Amino acid sequence: MIKQKEICGRGPAYGGSGASPICRPGKMRGPVSSKDVDRYIANAPMTLQPKLKELRRAISEVAPKAQESISYRMPHYSYKGRLAWFAPMKNHIGLYLRPPVIAEHRRDLAAYKTTKSAVHFPLDRKLPVPLIKKLVRARMKKNEAEM
Repeated sequence: MIKQKEICGRGPAYGGSGASPICRPGKMRGPVSSKDVDRYIANAPMTLQPKLKELRRAISEVAPKAQESISYRMPHYSYKGRLAWFAPMKNHIGLYLRPPVIAEHRRDLAAYKTTKSAVHFPLDRKLPVPLIKKLVRARMKKNEAEM
């Protein structure tokens, strides 16, 4: 069995610096599958696994045809282009979407810290599943329009 520190990144939770994800599998070569995302979530801290599964389920419900993989060492969803990524961090779970989705939904996201392409969901609060679905749906529509 792999020890937690052996598979985790160099994020602040493990004595590293910067805002790298708390836990992420090592570099993966060759084709990736949903089993890799299963492994990614299984390697995350136990306290975060239910939220990561809930976030994964929300994305999959909105985008059932999206291809799931690992990209940038995070779970990634592709639907007619890059759709979404997510990763646990020290104080939040990040949901990453290509611009301008975050800016277009800034009123809905007023309660959360955001960047140009990310929403930070605090670990001490429930995930806003309807909002997550709304954001993913918006990115899907943009991807479809760009085709």
